[in-house]
Parts: sequence; structure tokens; C-alpha cells
Amino acid sequence: MLTWLMHLTLLVPGLLWPREILRDTTFDLPLPALSRLLGRGRRMPLASADAWLADAFGSGAPLPAAALRLLGDGGDPAGDDWLCIDPVHLRVKEWAVVPDDPAELGLSIAEDAALRDAVAPLFAPLGEIVAPTPGRWHLRLKQPAAIETRPLPDAIGQAVEPALPAGTQGAEWRHLLAEVQPLLHAHPVNLARVKTGRATINHLWPWGGGRLPASAQRNFDQLWTDDPLLKGLGTLAGSTVAPLPAHFAPTPGRVLAKLDQLSTSLASFDAMAWRDALAALEGDWIAPALAGAQHGVPRRLTFIATGHGRALHVTATRTDLWRFWRQAVTLAEFEP
Repeated sequence: MLTWLMHLTLLVPGLLWPREILRDTTFDLPLPALSRLLGRGRRMPLASADAWLADAFGSGAPLPAAALRLLGDGGDPAGDDWLCIDPVHLRVKEWAVVPDDPAELGLSIAEDAALRDAVAPLFAPLGEIVAPTPGRWHLRLKQPAAIETRPLPDAIGQAVEPALPAGTQGAEWRHLLAEVQPLLHAHPVNLARVKTGRATINHLWPWGGGRLPASAQRNFDQLWTDDPLLKGLGTLAGSTVAPLPAHFAPTPGRVLAKLDQLSTSLASFDAMAWRDALAALEGDWIAPALAGAQHGVPRRLTFIATGHGRALHVTATRTDLWRFWRQAVTLAEFEP
């Protein structure tokens, strides 16, 4: 097995907090492998992970998240225009209204179907709601939606902007979503969830509109991910798509692994959970991959991380890692 030909890319959303929080959260957290990678690797400019993905797969930006996610969930986007309209819980905090992580809703198949049936008549003039997986709704549009929205993964835990959706049809969509809210509020599914102390579904979040690209570039032989959008990209490109392993293991070929362990705690600002998850990533992925790269397995290690509007892109080879004169750089000190 030619493991020495491995090229590994680690995609890590949720790593970058605001700099002052990073300093306070990681000052006593030993991360020697990550610090060495940041200090000795070659830095490259990066606008965002989505821009990098669009470029890596040659699919154009912005990514048509709805169509790709539907494909990753086992659906058939065909040649239609799609839009994500995900059920979420908007939480009122002292400083703002914010969407919680929809993964925490834990919608059952029955709950999901009942809520979709209730709101479907309101969306019928625009299209049909399709949901192969509970909690991930896709609207098959009769006409493209002329709206500007914010990707839900970027909006979790952030203040809701009252002017969204914006764009030519923004006002029409804001009116539609306002009609949806009282319907959801009074729905038996939500009434039952209130009785059992569970968060309700009180809003729908439109985002990720577009049509599935005709093709994507196969720049990765394997994708290790549990993210349906990335699964869709990999499927479109003809890559082998598999669940994320528990830890790094040498594998021949060009491998992209998406490590989502930090995302939930970043959205909730749970610093202790984030620290624990980062320590686990250091031990399970970053340290063994870096140790392998120092001996040429993988031959090239690329590290891409995002969070709070920041992004970093670092690439390291065996030669880079032996540059002993380059000092390690802590996460709080790193300048992308």
C-alpha cells in the first residue's frame, strides 16, 4: 500500500474565536502539534472555507448548498432550483435574538413530517418541500428566489438581522416567514415539546439557493465527513465518501477530512467544551498527522480552519517541518 503518496487536508470549522477569547481560553492548553504546524507551515491567503471549497471542487461560488446537501442526503436535485428552509429555534437573549444549533432540536420523523405538512400550503405557490432527513428541509422552487440570505451554519449563535432575507423578493419572503411563525407556535408538535421541556421550532431559515452544478473536479480521492453538503460535493465529483474516522490513519491518495467537533461549542460560546474538543483533535488528528508528515506520510498536510469571520490556510511538507529556525506559534498569536 503506497501510503507515502497520501496528501491530507484537514478542514476545521469552529477553531477561530475572537483573538482575546482565544488568548484567555487556550493560555494553559498545551497544543504543541498545532503550534508547530502554524509556526513552520506555509501560510496562504483564504477568504472563507466556502470560497476554498468552491475553488477546490471547481463548482463556482457561492456554493448551491441546498442542491448539494439534498444530493448528500440521498435525494435527487435533478435540474431544479433549490433553497434550504430549515426549521430552527430562535432564542431571545439579553443582547439579541439568535438561532440555536438546529442539530440540537432532535426532530423525530413524525414531528418533522407533521410540521412540514402544516407549512406546505404556505409555500405551495413557490414550490414543494422535500426532506429526506428530519430537520433538513429543501424547497424545490418553481422560479429562482431573488433573495439574499446568510448561511445557517454561519448564523448559529449570532444576532438575527431583521432585514434578512434581503434582495428583490426580500420583503415578500419576510412576510411569508412572519405568517409561518404563529402557525408553528400553535402547532401540536410544539405544544407537546413545551410540555416535555424541549425547544420549539419557531422559525424557518432560508439559505443556500441554487441549482446543482453539472459536474465538480475530482481533486480528492476520498472525503471523510458527516456533513451532507460536503457529501454532495464528493458525490458530484466522483470521490469516495465515508464517515469521519475516530482518528488519523495513513491512507493512500488525496484525502479531505472535515473535523466538525468544535462547531457546536463555538456557536454556544461553551469555552470548556471547546477546549476539551480541541484537546481531543490535537491528540487524535493534528499530532499524529503532523508526526506522519515529518516522515513523509502524508507527503503534504494542509490545514484549513475558520470561525467568527476569520480563516487560516497552512500547508506543511516534511521539508517545512524540519525548519527548526521557525518558532512555534500559538493559536492566539497566529496571523492568517
